[in-house]
Amino acid sequence: MSTLRGIGASPGVATGPVARFGCRPVLPPVAPPPGPDEPGRARAALDHVAAELDRRAAATGSDILTAIAMIAGDPVLATRAADLAAEEPAAWAVDRAIGEYRAALAGGHLVDRITDLDDIRDRAVAWLLDLPMPGPPNPGHPYVLVAADLAPADAAVLDPDQVLAIVTERGGPTSHTAIVAKAIGIPAVVGCPSSFVDGQVVQVDGAAGVVRTHPAAAPVRRGLLDVGPGRTADGHGVELLATIGGPDPLHGVEGVGLFRTEFLFLGRSRPPTVEEQRLAYREVLAPLVGRKVVVRTLDAGSDKPIPYAATGSALGIRGIRIARARPDLLRDQLEAIARAAADTGAAPWVMAPMIATPAEAAAFAATAREHGLTTAGAMVELPAAALRAGDIASEVDFLSIGTNDLAQYAFAADRHLADLADLVDPWQPALLDLIAHVAKVPTHIGICGEAASDPLLALVFTGLGIDSLSMTPQSLPIVRTTLAAHTLAQCRELAAAVRRAKTPAEARGTARRLAVG
Repeated sequence: MSTLRGIGASPGVATGPVARFGCRPVLPPVAPPPGPDEPGRARAALDHVAAELDRRAAATGSDILTAIAMIAGDPVLATRAADLAAEEPAAWAVDRAIGEYRAALAGGHLVDRITDLDDIRDRAVAWLLDLPMPGPPNPGHPYVLVAADLAPADAAVLDPDQVLAIVTERGGPTSHTAIVAKAIGIPAVVGCPSSFVDGQVVQVDGAAGVVRTHPAAAPVRRGLLDVGPGRTADGHGVELLATIGGPDPLHGVEGVGLFRTEFLFLGRSRPPTVEEQRLAYREVLAPLVGRKVVVRTLDAGSDKPIPYAATGSALGIRGIRIARARPDLLRDQLEAIARAAADTGAAPWVMAPMIATPAEAAAFAATAREHGLTTAGAMVELPAAALRAGDIASEVDFLSIGTNDLAQYAFAADRHLADLADLVDPWQPALLDLIAHVAKVPTHIGICGEAASDPLLALVFTGLGIDSLSMTPQSLPIVRTTLAAHTLAQCRELAAAVRRAKTPAEARGTARRLAVG
């Protein structure tokens, strides 16, 4: 048996035969003469792709797909493709137009959009050349999916009954592929270059971040474990909550630790009305009355731009900063949440993303309370907020640590870049130090980043004093079971030992060695 190392992106172990992702459509070496309406065909191809992505977004509730559909429907891109198609066939024109767009993004803060552009290009070119659309294979049996990378449009429609595990050559631990894999409970390893061939049997360990060739074990899948409240072996309670992006069906969960509301704001030319938002929030809150639901206000900007607000880069106008120029967006959203709460009898908590100072936290809390929302919190995603967490906590009712962005800003490393994945590893000692510093603050503190779904990190966070963990619903059973196998004292001992590590690998290895059960 040989072992290939990548980046663990979604926990679980699975063994099965490889099936590689469908090939990209390739342009013939010589372009044929242009037809009579190549500009029109170029526009039609992009319109078709945008419509298909919108359809998938509606079917899956994915705000990521909605954002990609906006790119495919960008009139600037369509105009450029049509202009080029005046001199060459539409497929070549679309390929060149997207190539120009792609080159403009390379190295910038939107570099993570390159995979999305590649996907748009492939779909448009396949449509124009009447070739099969790129997508997951269908070998007729369960398989391990191997790909250079996965576009969100394809990752979102994977069938967990057929896809045993995912291995990609590119991507990081918080990439779209990682997020979707966790959401549907598929083990995944990303950033793992390989030369696997169809039918080759491999074993994927998504927690360890390794792929083993010629494994001796029979095919395995990690199944669902018990449900119920989170607690350690000696009864110490840790809320285990779900992270959702819309009215997802939830069974056997204590509540929702992060309700992302971006799905209402993306892919539109104007903001949703208060009434539109009220109806959408009511649909989420109604089945969860009596359970905790934490609603995050609009977190657009960076890789989730909206045209009606001056959103910017990761270091610019995003999250709560949108309210500087558009305070009406925040007020309308809070009013809609309050009305939905009144409709259903729910008592949602609300929290603001990208809080940097106590003054920002105080202003948000005051605005929330003006609308009758009595429990207001702040997200800790910036080193400044982590370092002054005590001051911020004095202005709000709770804190929620977003580990994805906190790692990104602490290490000045784009969390979507595979080449920098080692820097945003959630086991980075400096990141754990920031979390430990926040955990000392005497208020309710939760974690809602991707790191919460790692069973070993859940033990570390519990040992540090974290009160709640929010993750994809599919990750809850294994985290719950792991937590129940350890006492609070063991979690504290493990957290202390991990914090003495000097590298992520040493920290992870220490946790594995000390964990029991």
